[in-house]
Amino acid sequence: MRKYFLFFVALLSATLIISSCGEKAKEGEVNDFRIKRGTNLSHWLSQSEERGEARRMHIQEDDFERLEQLGFDFVRIPIDEVQFWDEEGDQLPEAWELLTKALDLAVKHHLRAIVDLHIIRSHYFNAVNEGGASANTLFTSDEAQQNLINMWYELSDALKGYSNDSVAYEFMNEPVADDHEQWNQLIAKVHKALREREPQRTLVIGSNRWQGYETMKYLKVPEGDKNIVLSFHYYNPMILTHYGAWWTPLGKYTGKVNYPGVLISKEDYEVAPDSLKPQLEPFTTQEWNIDRIRADFKDAIEVAKKYDLQLFCGEWGVYEPVDRELAYRWTKDMLSVFDEFNIAWTTWCYDADFGFWDQQKNDYKDKPLVDILMSGKKLGEE
Repeated sequence: MRKYFLFFVALLSATLIISSCGEKAKEGEVNDFRIKRGTNLSHWLSQSEERGEARRMHIQEDDFERLEQLGFDFVRIPIDEVQFWDEEGDQLPEAWELLTKALDLAVKHHLRAIVDLHIIRSHYFNAVNEGGASANTLFTSDEAQQNLINMWYELSDALKGYSNDSVAYEFMNEPVADDHEQWNQLIAKVHKALREREPQRTLVIGSNRWQGYETMKYLKVPEGDKNIVLSFHYYNPMILTHYGAWWTPLGKYTGKVNYPGVLISKEDYEVAPDSLKPQLEPFTTQEWNIDRIRADFKDAIEVAKKYDLQLFCGEWGVYEPVDRELAYRWTKDMLSVFDEFNIAWTTWCYDADFGFWDQQKNDYKDKPLVDILMSGKKLGEE
């Protein structure tokens, strides 16, 4: 009996060794997390006061089914700390259930997903614009940084069962650090912490200062990790994409806008309010067209080539009040550059004030926009 027992122990040990070697061999392999055309499920688990039944009903299976049928291949799901943890750091169960349900539905409908930690209590990307920059303690507080890591530990515990090929983590949205090196150091800390838990998970890392294309060149990416997607956001020219947006100073301009070409004529500039003229002046001389977009993307494209990583524009879009013909021209130019350089993208957004779907009416707000979005290259046509 003892002989058989020893044989079983030896066999089990050998199996564990082989299994362990197999796992180690997989480390460093590149995931099949390939993305091309997506949209943000915004103002649901992030930037929303909806709770209870309204939040539960906001995004349903028919939304995922619709996106699959239209030809999208992934979604970005922004989430906020205040929806997932109370002020004592205890989990708020309903939001976690909604997130995992959404990921299950994404998998069911052949959509990959990026879980994006959008706003946390120690960092809000608009704090500077709203006069509350001092509220952003993330880059000066070790405690706040550890809290960020702890949040990702808990998210990892809940989400690690999803395939590395289907779910990715974006551990910070639109960082606004005073110094680029502050963001680079935090990247290194969070990357190390997550890699200890999930060596293979695809991580989405963006640039400093609102994920700006112009700051990509300052980004320091962890070396040797091929399961990283580099991200930037693009809403330029703001006078076009945010025309009528009440939360921006440029949104107060009510004159005519052109695209492509010089965006504001001298005549329209002269009759604009004096308080807006300093911000409007650049748009009276600079030409905006597909060549300008291509030039703006140059640094981001070069950084992605340097690290041999996929490039991803996580947010871009046009506010609803913008003249639709102008919006369509700009969208077509954006798609042309995305396809030219194989840049993945998620529009901002699906069903909110930059979106194409109306949840209340259960109908399209802008079907021509969707048709344009789906006219470009799809996954596998790179």
